Amino acid sequence: MVSANQASSVTRSFDYIGALHDAHRLTLDLIGDLTDEQLVGPRLDIVNPLLWEIGHVAWFQEYWVLRHPSGRAPILTHGDALYDSAKVAHDTRWDLPLPSRPQTIGYIREVLERVTNQHQQLESIDRQAEYFLSLALFHQDMHNEAFGYTRQTLAYPPPPFDSRHVGPSVPPVHAPDVPENLGDAQIPEGSFLLGSLPDRPFTFDNEMDAHEVEIAPFVISRTAVTNAEFAAFVDDGGYQHHEFWSNAGWHWRQSVDARHPVYWQMDGSEWLQRRFDKSVPLQGFLPVLHVNWFEAESYCRWAKRRLPTEAEWEMAASCEPSVTGATTGERKRRFPWGESPAESGRANLDWRRGGCIDVRALPGSDSAFGCRQMIGNAWEWTASDFIGYPGFRAGAYKEYSAPWFGDHKVLRGGCWTTRSRMIHNAYRNFYQPDRRDVWAGFRTCGL
Repeated sequence: MVSANQASSVTRSFDYIGALHDAHRLTLDLIGDLTDEQLVGPRLDIVNPLLWEIGHVAWFQEYWVLRHPSGRAPILTHGDALYDSAKVAHDTRWDLPLPSRPQTIGYIREVLERVTNQHQQLESIDRQAEYFLSLALFHQDMHNEAFGYTRQTLAYPPPPFDSRHVGPSVPPVHAPDVPENLGDAQIPEGSFLLGSLPDRPFTFDNEMDAHEVEIAPFVISRTAVTNAEFAAFVDDGGYQHHEFWSNAGWHWRQSVDARHPVYWQMDGSEWLQRRFDKSVPLQGFLPVLHVNWFEAESYCRWAKRRLPTEAEWEMAASCEPSVTGATTGERKRRFPWGESPAESGRANLDWRRGGCIDVRALPGSDSAFGCRQMIGNAWEWTASDFIGYPGFRAGAYKEYSAPWFGDHKVLRGGCWTTRSRMIHNAYRNFYQPDRRDVWAGFRTCGL
């Protein structure tokens, strides 16, 4: 990553302003049909009041793109007291004197207009500006994904994108004519560079610095665990048997009386699953979703499997077999399929398909070892605690990573709402192990 304090001029290689306008349109699409009451919503630990969250996205972009580099005065004199997430406690956000809906929408539009006017006509931008434009863009992309989580959590209707789909329209994916289970991939022992390589204008601090790790040989499932596979665990009484759970997991299970994934319900002899505001029949070959780390760990014990470490996950996604049979960091891929950006035939991203697809679909997504859909469709829990890599140095936005080290678990790969411009093999997401609101599933390794 280029340091944010370097200011040498670089040729514009990415349409940051166009991307920010795209993110802005999606933000408005994700909240435009909701009532004023829905934009506030109930006080829950796992969601924000959407009215506050929209203002926070605007404030963050204003602070890092307009104010931080030049010391400009804030647009809202009280904006820092309302929207600085590092200083405004989560459970107080419902009690703040928030601007009205029209004022909040006006604020986010004004910020975007000022950013556009500042950068649109420039033929080149300095590396500091490129860094902070990326930070603001990806921050909004993350919150747009979180708006989707909130709509699911609160049983709001799915976003009414219609013809305004993000990205180009794509044909439906039908169940592929392949076996029910694609089996395991054999990953030989070897070393590779874990983390992001220093060849990008922006890298999140928790991905730095790429460092060599040695990995023993292992096997990993070519696909994510499906609804059908997880239903077998549920139907076998997996939630009732303490031996399949860690002590912390069993404590969580008892505390919420979990007996199956949070959005599942039995209808006669069939499982239904709630998707936004509707319950639909559970589709067996979609990835299991909305399971937390404890549930994933428990399934693995029942299945006599285990979760991959994040190093194993990244190795299976990034590396290629060498002539000696070992893997090597000399040929590390940015995406499982290679270096070219994600396309609809390779990854289910960008909200394009309206939900998850069959885990066996998109053979063009395969890694060199034949692991499918490691990017897109569903986030995947790993066994690893979220900690800094050796020599970790916090970035300019110091609150992004370090405050969450130690009590969060790492997820990899993105989901169907993750933006393709942000996700890659080395990207690290992180949540506490009890979170079930995320579009997250998992794949497994052999013991």
